[in-house]
Amino acid sequence: MVSFIVPVYNTETYLEACVGSLTAQGESEIILVDDGSTDGSLSIARRLAGINPCIRLYEQAHAGQSAARNTGLAHANGEYIAFVDADDRLEPDWLAQHLEAIEGADYVQSGYKRCKGTILKEQRARGKYRFTSPCMRLYRREAIEGMRFEEGMIYEDVIWSVDLWLRGKRCRMTDNTGYLYTFNPESTTSSPHPDAQRTVFRKLRERAAHASFRGKCIILYTIIRLKLHFLKQ
Repeated sequence: MVSFIVPVYNTETYLEACVGSLTAQGESEIILVDDGSTDGSLSIARRLAGINPCIRLYEQAHAGQSAARNTGLAHANGEYIAFVDADDRLEPDWLAQHLEAIEGADYVQSGYKRCKGTILKEQRARGKYRFTSPCMRLYRREAIEGMRFEEGMIYEDVIWSVDLWLRGKRCRMTDNTGYLYTFNPESTTSSPHPDAQRTVFRKLRERAAHASFRGKCIILYTIIRLKLHFLKQ
């Protein structure tokens, strides 16, 4: 069984479409974690959980996306884990293709389609270390056993991905781009956050200090890509 973990915070416009795309994947459990939404998201989540036994809803005071994902991880029962943001969707064959690709691997890394209005821009996964989002992957549960997202920070996705790479797990690349990422100009990472940038670089340097040569190379590559990304903002 697959556990889809969906942090929910003020995404009433997108939530029903997101959950609908997950129920279309076949047998799975869908874990919604409402992180103190102040719009109609919680009402939608309660209604969806009330009519579908595969959907489980957890409610918590607002503590951030990392805390919501950690709550989802604590309650997930699946042999496989996937993270989906509440304003995104999956194409109908996303799960089937990832389950096929994960044979002999610990997790599958795929690409996505960036949705901005009616425009779709495809981004294929060209390299294991290219994307730092925890989404666009299917994980075997044991591959991420004990991992948790760092709470109280922005760019926590970078730290999660680096911690995953440092574990040296077997990754299978796929050309699938069935993760539909909704561009949201109001998202936290759509604008610069200098203090948060300094924090993520500090945490990366801390990990590099104790990493193997391979690990140091991974972290250096991530730092370079991250600096280039921030320069473009």
